Amino acid sequence: MGVTGETKPHPPKRAKPVERALESVLFNSRWLMAPFYFGLVISLAVLLYKFGLLLYEFILHAPQAKESDIILGVLSLIDVTLTANLILIVVFSGYENFVSRIDPDEHPDWPAWMTKVDFAGLKQKLLASIVAISAIQVLKAFMHLDSAYDSNRLAWLIGIHLVFVVSTLLLALSDRLSHGGNGSDH
Repeated sequence: MGVTGETKPHPPKRAKPVERALESVLFNSRWLMAPFYFGLVISLAVLLYKFGLLLYEFILHAPQAKESDIILGVLSLIDVTLTANLILIVVFSGYENFVSRIDPDEHPDWPAWMTKVDFAGLKQKLLASIVAISAIQVLKAFMHLDSAYDSNRLAWLIGIHLVFVVSTLLLALSDRLSHGGNGSDH
């Protein structure tokens, strides 16, 4: 220890060639995640196709539809949109956190949040999206109370939704406590 109470940094040890090679392989293995994110982009295109079909069917049946059918149609469109948002959150945040940094300066219309979501923020955004999607499923079930849903199935939907809500709250509380309760971004 020095006079100020600080420890002097140790000089870096010379890594052995085998160790350097292994570390290089491990570091570069992050690129194995890139095809997963590309696959999610393809799934986003599939969701767009499904959204187009739902929208077409929604517009086609709107003139003779009841109000509850219109609401259910809109909820279906919102459900697919939220799922697409969830995919985007995973793709951008996952790529940024696990593969490579994205340079937003080269993309002037790049949303600011995309390069600022760390792993804790990613978990919270994912769970919040899942809670929203789950809430839409429960709302759809309530809209169908008179026909398609029995009380047992409705109870399961509500129970699963509550598990998602409680899990999200516990994760947020855990993250807050682990960062000194200051609630700052990570």
